[in-house]
Parts: sequence; structure tokens; C-alpha cells
Amino acid sequence: MAGRTHFFHRDPAAPEPNHPRTLSVIALIEQDGSLLLERRTDAPVWSLIAGQVHDDETLTDALRREVHEETGLSVSGCELFGTFSDPTRIVAYPDGNVFRVASFVYTVAVESYAGLRASFESEELHFFPRAEILSLDLPATQRHILERVLSQAPTPHLE
Repeated sequence: MAGRTHFFHRDPAAPEPNHPRTLSVIALIEQDGSLLLERRTDAPVWSLIAGQVHDDETLTDALRREVHEETGLSVSGCELFGTFSDPTRIVAYPDGNVFRVASFVYTVAVESYAGLRASFESEELHFFPRAEILSLDLPATQRHILERVLSQAPTPHLE
């Protein structure tokens, strides 16, 4: 597993976490029916805009920070899409840190798309039509979230 981040969901081969569970926020940013994803530098997958919640932040503060850091965009509004807390959602980082992750997913509106730019954490940002998303290489910790988004099931999803 050295050299890249690995994502697990309901995988018996997942490593045992060596840290307490962490909280993350995930942004669903759409433009003209397409969803914004980033190609991560630490793993060859297309991922939703996401990141860890720091201990001194609210969930919405973390969401605003992560969206701005990873895309250059400013959040103008957000609505809870759902919570995803299945304890089999595990992320293993190249430095040996392994976490269970609980995610708060938000539908996000942005002030403007004019400042869109990739951060050092991304190789590329791209808006994908909904019909293409599940054919992409996605993190196992996000595939079930994207399946839920595409299903158009009622929200919020609470897990």
C-alpha cells in the first residue's frame, strides 16, 4: 500500500484502523447537471471534493474551507444531503495512518465558477455528466454516496 491512499467500504481485506474515527465533509457541486470531481494526486481516482473536519471547526466551516482550498470556489449556501457513517468506511494513507471515516455530505451552491482551479491535492478538476460518474474509478468510500446521489432517493440520507 505504500505510496498512495487506499479506500475501503465493506471490504474484509481492509486494514485495521490505528486512529480514532475521523469526521469528513463532502461537497456535491453541480453545474448544468454535471457533478464536480477531482482527480486526486495521492490516488488515481476521481473523488468528490472532501476533507477532514478539524477539532476547532463546525461542519459548515470545514465545508467552506475544503471547497475553497481544493477548488478556489466560495460556498454561498449548503444543504445536508446525508450522513454516511458505516464503520467499514476506511481510508489508509501512505504514511501508515488508517482511519474509519464518518462523512457529512452537503449539496453546495457557489458564488461563481469563475475562480475554479485545482489545488496541490488534485491533478485535475472536471464536471462529469451524471450518466458517466459510476463508470469512473472512484474511492470505495464514495461510490455508495454517488450511487445514492444518482438514485434521486429522498434526502437527507441518515446512516
